[in-house]
Amino acid sequence: MTTTTSVAAVNAIGLLAAVCTTVAFVPQLIRVWRLRTARDISLIMFLIFSLGTLLWLLYGILIGSLPVILANAVTLVLSLAILALALRFDRSK
Repeated sequence: MTTTTSVAAVNAIGLLAAVCTTVAFVPQLIRVWRLRTARDISLIMFLIFSLGTLLWLLYGILIGSLPVILANAVTLVLSLAILALALRFDRSK
């Protein structure tokens, strides 16, 4: 395998992993939206997770890794959306 092919293969694996781990949050976001509650999830876990995702995003930017940047940017948006909905729905009750 040439170096260019190796880099492309590694990036493809990274992008596929990014899609899998990022898409995993979509069902949770849909569930919170439909039920209008997030009582079944740990807000502390999502806060810590969101911070970790932000740090991974910064790391990806610093090393210039497109898979790391894309995955963590989208995942951060999804996790912050879940947190925002949790605060919106569960605080109003």
